[in-house]
Amino acid sequence: MVGVGPWDGPWPEGDHWDPELLKGGDRRNVTDEYRYWTMEAIIADLDSKRHSFHVAIENWQHDLNIGSVVRTANAFLAKEVHIIGRKRWNRRGAMVTDRYQHVRHHVTVESFVEWARSEGLAVIGIDNFPDSHQLETYDLPRDCVLVFGQEGPGLSAEMKDASVATLSIEQFGSTRSINASAAAAIAMHSWVRRHVFDQSVI
Repeated sequence: MVGVGPWDGPWPEGDHWDPELLKGGDRRNVTDEYRYWTMEAIIADLDSKRHSFHVAIENWQHDLNIGSVVRTANAFLAKEVHIIGRKRWNRRGAMVTDRYQHVRHHVTVESFVEWARSEGLAVIGIDNFPDSHQLETYDLPRDCVLVFGQEGPGLSAEMKDASVATLSIEQFGSTRSINASAAAAIAMHSWVRRHVFDQSVI
């Protein structure tokens, strides 16, 4: 996305403006609403209106999808993203959105589940197990954390057991599964349709 050049109107009032960006231009990948704002002001504004769902992804094998999941979580204004397992992850796919998205690390599934329960969040696993419910017809709770497994092996057995439900995304082609970051985008959008646009499931 192409940024915009130096500010050419009257000097704006308010402490959320970044003087350096006003003088030099704003080349960041942010919406027009946030052009020339400081990063701290953008985060504070996002924090005032974040949604109540969280997103989590297991990271036992340094999953390359995490960056894309973080970027999508920022787009749908998730409360937080949770990395379970390895702390290090490839930030390239996040396209710098991790600066604006709260990301929390949990060493084990057990510590993550304990945290989620203490926050009153329903743990919802997303994977195509034989006993999974259909995401398309499941009434997602407002306060929940959508959990995704590693690309390939999927959700760990421990995470599946800890989930109040596991949901699958209906597929119609020959492949067994879709990319974890694509599945995360579909699941987050399903939450938005249900709780932002009040679209009831079938």
